[in-house]
Amino acid sequence: MADPNDRRNIVLIIADDLGLTLNCYGVKSIQTPNLDRLAAEGTQFTHAFASTASCSGSRSTIYTGLHTHQNGMYGLHHGLHHFQTHAHVATMPSLFKDRGYQTGIIGKVHVGPRDVYSWEVYEESATRDVRWNAERAGAFFDDAAAADKPFHLTVGYRDPHRDDTRGGFGNDDPDVLGAGFDIPHYGPDDVEVPSYLSDLPVVRQELAEYYTSVSRMDLGVGLLLDELKRRDLDKTTLVMFVSDNGAPFLNSKTTLYDAGVRLPLIVRRPHATPGVINPNMVSFVDILPTCLDWAGDTLATSNVTAPSEKPSPPLKGHSFLPVLECADILGADRWQQHVFGSHTFHEVQNYWPTRFLRTRQYKYHRNIAWRLDFPFGTDLYGSLSWEAIRNSEQPIMIGGRPLAKYLFRGPEELFDLQNDPDELHNIVDDPAVQEQLAEFRGLVERWQFESDDAWLMRDGVSVLTSLRMQRQGLELVDRFDFDHDNPGTQSDKLYKTPAGIEKEAPKAG
Repeated sequence: MADPNDRRNIVLIIADDLGLTLNCYGVKSIQTPNLDRLAAEGTQFTHAFASTASCSGSRSTIYTGLHTHQNGMYGLHHGLHHFQTHAHVATMPSLFKDRGYQTGIIGKVHVGPRDVYSWEVYEESATRDVRWNAERAGAFFDDAAAADKPFHLTVGYRDPHRDDTRGGFGNDDPDVLGAGFDIPHYGPDDVEVPSYLSDLPVVRQELAEYYTSVSRMDLGVGLLLDELKRRDLDKTTLVMFVSDNGAPFLNSKTTLYDAGVRLPLIVRRPHATPGVINPNMVSFVDILPTCLDWAGDTLATSNVTAPSEKPSPPLKGHSFLPVLECADILGADRWQQHVFGSHTFHEVQNYWPTRFLRTRQYKYHRNIAWRLDFPFGTDLYGSLSWEAIRNSEQPIMIGGRPLAKYLFRGPEELFDLQNDPDELHNIVDDPAVQEQLAEFRGLVERWQFESDDAWLMRDGVSVLTSLRMQRQGLELVDRFDFDHDNPGTQSDKLYKTPAGIEKEAPKAG
């Protein structure tokens, strides 16, 4: 029998709709002692970014190491929406099962299909009874020990997602009311209203309910960590804590503003330096390569296999284990200090594709369908907080953003986050930043081309799907959108694909 102390186990914990609303991330009005302790024992990243601000899409990037436009999970998986990951894509559970790990997921899943996300232990549940998550995790650990296997377990909490009411966060759910949880409850005067929201009584009331849901999730994390410690598995287990997207309020969830995609990432590696505050920029597509690296897998930064004849795309991220304990910002020779993001749908009717580049100072948004209104997710539209905001005094403001600027955005946005952290003032037309704008535009378009992004558009058509015709003489005018007033192709500004990238033309239909 192999020595259990030589195993490299992994527990991945995913909160649902949690932004940076944790005490250890500076929100001192909320009590999250278990996550605060996990951060004190490990590394807390200050600049960790999801690729997208929608539940299924974000989880898929964590599980595949690919952006949503690559893995096919363009929007929500459940119900009417039915977005699914491509059959040829390798996933975290399939990769670790192939490497001899016992794999499992407990709680919220929210991705599919099941044969692509092939966890061996599959205990999907929408319960908010966080003791159940911990009990089932304990049983999973015991089963892995009996099978003499290392393990990779994902625990997905339903908290602090909204419930099915217009202003609730599960605090009145039957599985919560009868549980007798010892967690704090908050009132409207106890909360801090984030700058991206308007300070109204109803907003404060919803935030108070949200805080309670966050504290319940934090209790669940503590119970889960206790199950590890009780079995001495804390000495052999890499623990990661993340959220899938920002808080379920306007200006956050479903948007690619920082409130929607700059999220908690806490990592505890056994025997590592505790209490590290890591300022380096990481992306959630880095999580799968990091897990593979921890397992000693050389495939962490190369091609991976998948259960189909078509090869899975190369992982887009990189293992951050080599820089995990860095408390200083590293140079580009050691770590890339920018991240990309990709959002296309939330619900199936919420089509608003955007790609973004985030550097340490700037955020560049390429809004592909900018002629459409920015859509409301149904849970946000139906919320009491939005009802209060829309019926407040004119002019209607959502935090510091006028309602019109929330709904109507140009084809490009550029924000100087050092001077404008809430991304309120689009400086895309400022003559002083045209050099940076051109650089960022080029970086995003090259990334889109390299990653087979069908939403790389020129003259209103996809560059990738029209590539075969371009090689037969089709010329695309070098502009984002089709111009019905000037439809001709007689122009000295014709699109050229990025230099140095050889690419097979995909089938267009």
